[in-house]
Amino acid sequence: MALEIREARPDEFADAGAVTAEAYREFSDGGGDWVGYLEEIANVQERAARTTIVVAVDDGRVIGSATLELDGRTDADGTPLDVDEAHIRMLGVHPDARGGGVATRIMAECEERARQAGRSRMTLHTAQNMRAARRMYESLGYERSEDRVFPDGFVLLGYTKRLD
Repeated sequence: MALEIREARPDEFADAGAVTAEAYREFSDGGGDWVGYLEEIANVQERAARTTIVVAVDDGRVIGSATLELDGRTDADGTPLDVDEAHIRMLGVHPDARGGGVATRIMAECEERARQAGRSRMTLHTAQNMRAARRMYESLGYERSEDRVFPDGFVLLGYTKRLD
């Protein structure tokens, strides 16, 4: 069976969450903040009502996913999206499935869905230590934009790409 990139079905939410949390686990310092974030990443069911969950499925197995914010944010009380904006969150590919272009294909699907929804700009944030992700985003035409700095000093690097 060929790799399939599509919107997740409800019966795949748990697998999509588990795969994405596993993809992020290598960046965890084991502290409480990361434990909570890995639980948030794994809880696809909770955010699926407000966002679009895109998955990569290989031979019936979910091997990657991303959360695409088109009309709503992952966080129910988050800052609203700009009218021209779509935002990608929590892109992850299972460590065993990396290196074959899965993340690139998920990104392409998210971008196409954003275009179809009338958005002309895709935004995302990533961490400094996610070097492979940053290289991929830059190779796909994403440019650095405003960072998100948390009260404790943690910085998420901002990226933007024009879709039109």
